[in-house]
Amino acid sequence: MLNNLVNSIDPYLLQILVNIGIGIILALGLNIITGLTGQLSLGHAAFMSVGAFTGALLTIKLGLPFYLTILLSGSITAVVAALIGWPILRLSGDYLAICTLGFAEIVKVVFLNLDITNKALGLTVPLPPSFLPMPIIVLIVVVLAIIASAFIQNSRFGRALMAIRDDEIAAESMGINIARYKVQSFAVSAFLAGIGGCLYGHFLGYINPSDFGFLKSIDMLSMIVLGGLGSVPGAVFGASILSAAPEFLRFMSQYRMLVYGALLVFLMVFRPNGLLGGVNFTDLVLRKLGVKPHLATHKQEGQ
Repeated sequence: MLNNLVNSIDPYLLQILVNIGIGIILALGLNIITGLTGQLSLGHAAFMSVGAFTGALLTIKLGLPFYLTILLSGSITAVVAALIGWPILRLSGDYLAICTLGFAEIVKVVFLNLDITNKALGLTVPLPPSFLPMPIIVLIVVVLAIIASAFIQNSRFGRALMAIRDDEIAAESMGINIARYKVQSFAVSAFLAGIGGCLYGHFLGYINPSDFGFLKSIDMLSMIVLGGLGSVPGAVFGASILSAAPEFLRFMSQYRMLVYGALLVFLMVFRPNGLLGGVNFTDLVLRKLGVKPHLATHKQEGQ
């Protein structure tokens, strides 16, 4: 039944929708380290490539069930991020951005010279053994990623990350272990990037190390800046717009990055927090229901 439903959708539209879904997963991951924790990372594409090649090799060499391949790809990517993050997350600002950018270039060059990744020729990824079609799997992962991101943001862990973002000295004085929380957020961010990369490779059926360069990281960073740093709905909205934009801007593909740059400049001038940054969606829902937000808050406090 699900296969019939998927087959009834236009393949071109289906490809755009799947790309949007994968973009949302990647943007939600980057939003945790950059939006919530305030650490500028320009190497998110490197973790995406680690997840993509890990997933491809697990499928080619071991033929594991796809749900297990997804989890292992994300987990291995998270371990790599934790090992890298422990030394480099002691830096901040421009220095951290340079280190993550350097790490991304190192990963790309390594994959371009490894026999197991087929060097510059890349890998052809077979369809994974799964009882669900790929678009449905992507949809399920997107929903789970949104729920997990919202839970993290509203949890004690998420509040600690936002405290680090706002003022590291004040956060440390309140007893927050800054180094540990930074590494944990880096690992969680990479976990989602690894899952997104695994889905990306299996959906396209082919991956090449050159596909995960600097511009890929900039694309993902643009998604969360457009939607609003630290906002889960903003990450979803920004990823949806910019994942579909290449198809709509195909007639001027050579100037696509110019359009992105102009859009970001426009945002910085008229909407510095992003399109949905600073919007309290809980208050909006309460207003739609006819409940005054401050009354609901007092009621909860009284309970």
